[in-house]
Amino acid sequence: MSVARAERLVNLVLCLLSTRQYLSAERIRGIVPGYADAPSDDAFFRTFERDKTELRELGIPLEVGRNSVFDTVDGYRIARRDYELGEIDLEPDEAAAVALAVRLWDSPVLTGAAHGALIKLRAAGVDVDQAAPTVVESKVRTAEPAFGPLLAAVQAGQAVTFDYRRPSPTDLRARTLEPWGVVSWRGRWYVVGHDRDRNAPRCFRLSRIVGDVRKVGKPGVVRRPDDVNLMAFVADTNSEPPSASPARMWVAAGRCTGLRRRARVVEQREVDGVPGDVIELDLHYLDSATSWIAGFGADVLVLEPEVLAKSVRERLLAVAKGVS
Repeated sequence: MSVARAERLVNLVLCLLSTRQYLSAERIRGIVPGYADAPSDDAFFRTFERDKTELRELGIPLEVGRNSVFDTVDGYRIARRDYELGEIDLEPDEAAAVALAVRLWDSPVLTGAAHGALIKLRAAGVDVDQAAPTVVESKVRTAEPAFGPLLAAVQAGQAVTFDYRRPSPTDLRARTLEPWGVVSWRGRWYVVGHDRDRNAPRCFRLSRIVGDVRKVGKPGVVRRPDDVNLMAFVADTNSEPPSASPARMWVAAGRCTGLRRRARVVEQREVDGVPGDVIELDLHYLDSATSWIAGFGADVLVLEPEVLAKSVRERLLAVAKGVS
Protein backbone atom coordinates (compact mmCIF):
# COMPACT_ATOMS: atom_id res chain seq x y z
CA MET A 1 0.00 0.00 0.00
CA SER A 2 1.34 3.43 -0.96
CA VAL A 3 1.88 6.10 1.68
CA ALA A 4 -0.69 8.39 0.01
CA ARG A 5 -3.34 5.65 0.03
CA ALA A 6 -2.59 4.71 3.64
CA GLU A 7 -2.91 8.34 4.75
CA ARG A 8 -6.18 8.68 2.81
CA LEU A 9 -7.63 5.61 4.53
CA VAL A 10 -6.56 6.91 7.95
CA ASN A 11 -8.22 10.25 7.18
CA LEU A 12 -11.39 8.47 6.02
CA VAL A 13 -11.58 6.40 9.21
CA LEU A 14 -11.03 9.48 11.39
CA CYS A 15 -13.72 11.34 9.48
CA LEU A 16 -16.37 8.60 9.68
CA LEU A 17 -15.51 7.73 13.26
CA SER A 18 -15.64 11.34 14.42
CA THR A 19 -19.17 12.15 13.26
CA ARG A 20 -22.63 11.10 14.38
CA GLN A 21 -24.13 11.99 10.98
CA TYR A 22 -24.20 9.95 7.81
CA LEU A 23 -21.89 11.62 5.31
CA SER A 24 -22.59 11.32 1.59
CA ALA A 25 -19.82 10.44 -0.84
CA GLU A 26 -19.76 13.99 -2.21
CA ARG A 27 -19.44 15.46 1.24
CA ILE A 28 -16.62 13.04 2.08
CA ARG A 29 -14.91 14.07 -1.15
CA GLY A 30 -14.79 17.68 0.01
CA ILE A 31 -13.72 16.92 3.57
CA VAL A 32 -11.24 14.04 3.54
CA PRO A 33 -7.71 14.91 2.31
CA GLY A 34 -6.73 12.80 -0.69
CA TYR A 35 -9.99 12.75 -2.60
CA ALA A 36 -9.90 16.28 -3.98
CA ASP A 37 -7.04 15.28 -6.30
CA ALA A 38 -9.29 12.94 -8.32
CA PRO A 39 -9.31 14.21 -11.95
CA SER A 40 -12.98 13.35 -12.53
CA ASP A 41 -16.15 12.22 -10.78
CA ASP A 42 -15.71 8.69 -12.12
CA ALA A 43 -12.14 8.55 -10.79
CA PHE A 44 -13.31 9.69 -7.36
CA PHE A 45 -16.11 7.14 -7.12
CA ARG A 46 -13.81 4.31 -8.25
CA THR A 47 -11.26 5.33 -5.58
CA PHE A 48 -13.96 5.68 -2.92
CA GLU A 49 -15.42 2.24 -3.71
CA ARG A 50 -11.95 0.66 -3.47
CA ASP A 51 -11.36 2.38 -0.12
CA LYS A 52 -14.70 1.18 1.28
CA THR A 53 -13.86 -2.36 0.23
CA GLU A 54 -10.41 -2.05 1.81
CA LEU A 55 -11.87 -0.89 5.12
CA ARG A 56 -14.40 -3.72 5.20
CA GLU A 57 -11.65 -6.26 4.48
CA LEU A 58 -9.71 -4.79 7.41
CA GLY A 59 -12.70 -5.45 9.64
CA ILE A 60 -13.81 -1.83 10.00
CA PRO A 61 -17.62 -1.72 10.04
CA LEU A 62 -19.18 0.91 7.76
CA GLU A 63 -22.76 1.90 8.46
CA VAL A 64 -24.89 3.01 5.51
CA GLY A 65 -27.96 5.15 6.08
CA ARG A 66 -29.65 8.55 5.78
CA ASN A 67 -29.99 11.34 8.34
CA SER A 68 -33.62 12.13 7.44
CA VAL A 69 -36.40 11.21 5.03
CA PHE A 70 -35.47 14.25 2.97
CA ASP A 71 -32.01 12.87 2.06
CA THR A 72 -31.86 11.53 -1.48
CA VAL A 73 -28.58 9.59 -1.26
CA ASP A 74 -27.05 7.23 1.25
CA GLY A 75 -24.35 8.31 3.63
CA TYR A 76 -21.64 6.58 5.64
CA ARG A 77 -20.30 6.57 9.17
CA ILE A 78 -18.47 4.24 11.58
CA ALA A 79 -20.30 3.42 14.81
CA ARG A 80 -17.94 3.71 17.74
CA ARG A 81 -19.69 0.85 19.55
CA ASP A 82 -18.82 -1.50 16.65
CA TYR A 83 -15.34 -0.11 16.00
CA GLU A 84 -13.86 -0.04 19.48
CA LEU A 85 -12.52 -3.19 21.10
CA GLY A 86 -14.06 -4.61 24.20
CA GLU A 87 -12.20 -4.72 27.48
CA ILE A 88 -8.94 -6.65 27.19
CA ASP A 89 -6.84 -7.89 30.09
CA LEU A 90 -3.11 -7.84 29.42
CA GLU A 91 -0.24 -9.08 31.49
CA PRO A 92 2.27 -6.33 32.48
CA ASP A 93 4.83 -7.42 29.88
CA GLU A 94 2.15 -7.62 27.17
CA ALA A 95 0.88 -4.16 28.02
CA ALA A 96 4.43 -2.78 27.87
CA ALA A 97 4.97 -4.31 24.44
CA VAL A 98 1.72 -2.84 23.11
CA ALA A 99 2.57 0.58 24.54
CA LEU A 100 5.99 0.54 22.91
CA ALA A 101 4.49 -0.46 19.54
CA VAL A 102 1.99 2.41 19.73
CA ARG A 103 4.74 4.91 20.55
CA LEU A 104 6.83 3.84 17.58
CA TRP A 105 3.82 3.90 15.22
CA ASP A 106 2.74 7.42 16.12
CA SER A 107 3.92 10.01 13.64
CA PRO A 108 3.97 13.82 13.44
CA VAL A 109 2.73 13.40 9.84
CA LEU A 110 -0.42 11.67 11.09
CA THR A 111 -0.74 14.28 13.82
CA GLY A 112 -1.15 17.02 11.23
CA ALA A 113 -3.40 14.94 9.00
CA ALA A 114 -5.73 13.96 11.85
CA HIS A 115 -5.95 17.48 13.20
CA GLY A 116 -6.58 18.93 9.72
CA ALA A 117 -9.30 16.40 8.94
CA LEU A 118 -11.23 17.23 12.12
CA ILE A 119 -10.93 20.97 11.49
CA LYS A 120 -12.44 20.43 8.03
CA LEU A 121 -15.27 18.41 9.56
CA ARG A 122 -16.19 21.19 11.97
CA ALA A 123 -15.84 23.86 9.27
CA ALA A 124 -18.24 21.88 7.06
CA GLY A 125 -20.85 21.86 9.81
CA VAL A 126 -20.44 18.20 10.69
CA ASP A 127 -21.36 17.25 14.26
CA VAL A 128 -17.99 15.95 15.49
CA ASP A 129 -18.00 13.56 18.43
CA GLN A 130 -16.06 15.28 21.24
CA ALA A 131 -14.77 11.89 22.40
CA ALA A 132 -13.05 11.35 19.06
CA PRO A 133 -9.26 11.33 19.00
CA THR A 134 -8.18 14.83 17.98
CA VAL A 135 -4.43 14.38 17.99
CA VAL A 136 -2.13 11.49 17.28
CA GLU A 137 0.92 12.35 19.37
CA SER A 138 4.39 10.96 18.88
CA LYS A 139 5.77 9.59 22.16
CA VAL A 140 9.38 8.81 21.28
CA ARG A 141 11.56 11.81 22.07
CA THR A 142 15.25 12.04 21.29
CA ALA A 143 17.58 14.88 20.40
CA GLU A 144 19.97 12.62 18.46
CA PRO A 145 19.95 13.58 14.74
CA ALA A 146 21.02 10.03 13.82
CA PHE A 147 17.90 8.45 15.38
CA GLY A 148 15.56 8.94 12.43
CA PRO A 149 17.94 7.81 9.65
CA LEU A 150 19.08 4.77 11.63
CA LEU A 151 15.53 3.68 12.45
CA ALA A 152 14.61 4.07 8.77
CA ALA A 153 17.63 1.97 7.77
CA VAL A 154 16.62 -0.76 10.23
CA GLN A 155 13.11 -0.84 8.78
CA ALA A 156 14.47 -0.86 5.22
CA GLY A 157 17.04 -3.58 5.98
CA GLN A 158 19.84 -1.44 4.55
CA ALA A 159 23.45 -0.91 5.64
CA VAL A 160 24.70 2.52 6.68
CA THR A 161 27.96 4.36 7.09
CA PHE A 162 28.76 7.18 9.50
CA ASP A 163 31.61 8.91 11.32
CA TYR A 164 31.92 7.84 14.95
CA ARG A 165 33.72 9.72 17.71
CA ARG A 166 35.46 7.75 20.41
CA PRO A 167 35.87 9.30 23.91
CA SER A 168 38.93 11.13 22.64
CA PRO A 169 37.78 14.21 20.65
CA THR A 170 40.41 13.62 17.96
CA ASP A 171 39.58 9.94 17.44
CA LEU A 172 37.00 10.09 14.61
CA ARG A 173 36.57 7.00 12.46
CA ALA A 174 34.23 5.95 9.64
CA ARG A 175 32.05 2.91 10.38
CA THR A 176 29.96 0.74 8.09
CA LEU A 177 27.16 -1.04 9.91
CA GLU A 178 24.38 -3.49 9.10
CA PRO A 179 21.83 -2.18 11.65
CA TRP A 180 19.62 -4.63 13.55
CA GLY A 181 17.82 -2.19 15.82
CA VAL A 182 17.89 1.02 17.86
CA VAL A 183 17.40 0.73 21.63
CA SER A 184 17.52 2.97 24.70
CA TRP A 185 19.54 1.86 27.70
CA ARG A 186 20.16 3.92 30.85
CA GLY A 187 19.00 7.11 29.18
CA ARG A 188 21.18 6.75 26.09
CA TRP A 189 20.29 5.58 22.57
CA TYR A 190 22.33 2.91 20.83
CA VAL A 191 22.27 1.25 17.42
CA VAL A 192 23.20 -2.44 17.34
CA GLY A 193 24.31 -4.34 14.28
CA HIS A 194 27.08 -6.09 12.38
CA ASP A 195 30.17 -3.92 12.03
CA ARG A 196 31.62 -4.67 8.59
CA ASP A 197 34.94 -3.04 9.46
CA ARG A 198 35.49 -5.36 12.44
CA ASN A 199 33.41 -8.25 11.07
CA ALA A 200 31.66 -8.60 14.44
CA PRO A 201 28.52 -7.43 16.28
CA ARG A 202 28.90 -3.98 17.78
CA CYS A 203 26.79 -1.22 19.34
CA PHE A 204 27.32 2.52 18.88
CA ARG A 205 26.04 5.38 21.00
CA LEU A 206 24.00 7.78 18.88
CA SER A 207 25.35 10.87 20.66
CA ARG A 208 28.83 10.05 19.32
CA ILE A 209 27.77 9.83 15.67
CA VAL A 210 29.09 12.90 13.87
CA GLY A 211 27.49 14.25 10.71
CA ASP A 212 25.02 12.46 8.44
CA VAL A 213 24.09 8.78 8.43
CA ARG A 214 24.37 7.57 4.84
CA LYS A 215 22.69 4.46 3.42
CA VAL A 216 24.85 2.12 1.36
CA GLY A 217 23.93 -0.86 -0.79
CA LYS A 218 20.46 -2.16 -1.56
CA PRO A 219 17.54 -2.27 0.88
CA GLY A 220 16.25 -5.59 2.14
CA VAL A 221 19.66 -7.26 2.47
CA VAL A 222 20.16 -6.77 6.24
CA ARG A 223 18.51 -9.32 8.50
CA ARG A 224 18.57 -9.32 12.28
CA PRO A 225 19.66 -12.72 13.69
CA ASP A 226 16.90 -14.50 15.58
CA ASP A 227 19.10 -15.25 18.58
CA VAL A 228 20.22 -11.65 19.26
CA ASN A 229 18.72 -9.75 22.20
CA LEU A 230 19.51 -6.12 21.42
CA MET A 231 18.97 -4.80 24.94
CA ALA A 232 21.04 -7.56 26.51
CA PHE A 233 23.83 -6.96 23.99
CA VAL A 234 24.00 -3.23 24.84
CA ALA A 235 23.90 -3.98 28.58
CA ASP A 236 26.70 -6.53 28.31
CA THR A 237 28.83 -4.19 26.20
CA ASN A 238 28.47 -1.38 28.73
CA SER A 239 28.55 -3.46 31.90
CA GLU A 240 32.10 -2.45 32.79
CA PRO A 241 32.78 1.27 33.28
CA PRO A 242 35.40 2.78 31.00
CA SER A 243 38.83 3.55 32.33
CA ALA A 244 38.92 6.70 34.45
CA SER A 245 40.01 9.96 32.83
CA PRO A 246 41.84 12.46 35.05
CA ALA A 247 40.34 15.94 35.14
CA ARG A 248 41.78 19.17 36.55
CA MET A 249 39.64 22.14 37.45
CA TRP A 250 39.72 25.31 39.49
CA VAL A 251 37.09 25.76 42.23
CA ALA A 252 36.37 28.87 44.27
CA ALA A 253 37.47 28.88 47.88
CA GLY A 254 34.87 27.49 50.26
CA ARG A 255 32.59 26.42 47.39
CA CYS A 256 31.81 23.24 45.38
CA THR A 257 31.75 20.84 48.32
CA GLY A 258 30.37 18.07 46.11
CA LEU A 259 33.37 18.29 43.81
CA ARG A 260 35.87 18.64 46.60
CA ARG A 261 34.57 15.53 48.31
CA ARG A 262 35.63 13.42 45.31
CA ALA A 263 38.84 15.27 44.47
CA ARG A 264 42.28 16.08 45.83
CA VAL A 265 43.68 19.61 46.05
CA VAL A 266 46.97 20.05 44.17
CA GLU A 267 47.57 23.81 44.48
CA GLN A 268 46.04 27.15 45.37
CA ARG A 269 45.38 29.65 42.60
CA GLU A 270 43.50 32.87 41.94
CA VAL A 271 41.36 33.27 38.81
CA ASP A 272 40.33 36.84 37.91
CA GLY A 273 41.18 37.89 41.45
CA VAL A 274 39.01 35.19 43.07
CA PRO A 275 40.91 32.83 45.41
CA GLY A 276 40.46 29.11 44.96
CA ASP A 277 42.07 25.70 44.54
CA VAL A 278 43.10 23.53 41.62
CA ILE A 279 41.74 20.03 42.16
CA GLU A 280 42.13 16.71 40.41
CA LEU A 281 39.57 13.92 40.20
CA ASP A 282 38.99 10.81 38.10
CA LEU A 283 35.87 10.66 35.91
CA HIS A 284 34.58 7.52 34.21
CA TYR A 285 31.81 9.18 32.16
CA LEU A 286 32.70 12.60 30.80
CA ASP A 287 29.32 13.01 29.08
CA SER A 288 27.30 12.61 32.26
CA ALA A 289 29.82 14.67 34.27
CA THR A 290 29.13 17.71 32.08
CA SER A 291 25.76 18.51 33.64
CA TRP A 292 27.04 17.81 37.13
CA ILE A 293 29.99 20.19 36.80
CA ALA A 294 28.02 22.87 34.95
CA GLY A 295 25.58 22.90 37.85
CA PHE A 296 28.20 24.65 40.00
CA GLY A 297 28.18 27.62 37.59
CA ALA A 298 30.93 30.24 37.91
CA ASP A 299 32.41 28.56 40.99
CA VAL A 300 34.22 26.01 38.83
CA LEU A 301 36.47 26.28 35.78
CA VAL A 302 37.51 23.10 33.94
CA LEU A 303 41.18 23.17 32.97
CA GLU A 304 41.68 19.67 31.56
CA PRO A 305 40.68 17.76 29.47
CA GLU A 306 39.69 20.19 26.74
CA VAL A 307 36.71 18.08 25.60
CA LEU A 308 35.18 18.37 29.08
CA ALA A 309 35.95 22.08 29.32
CA LYS A 310 34.26 22.67 25.95
CA SER A 311 31.19 20.62 26.88
CA VAL A 312 30.74 22.54 30.15
CA ARG A 313 31.13 25.90 28.39
CA GLU A 314 28.54 24.93 25.77
CA ARG A 315 26.11 23.80 28.46
CA LEU A 316 26.48 27.06 30.40
CA LEU A 317 26.06 29.13 27.23
CA ALA A 318 22.90 27.20 26.35
CA VAL A 319 21.48 27.91 29.80
CA ALA A 320 22.42 31.59 29.56
CA LYS A 321 20.65 31.92 26.19
CA GLY A 322 17.58 30.23 27.57
CA VAL A 323 17.42 32.62 30.49
CA SER A 324 17.91 35.71 28.35
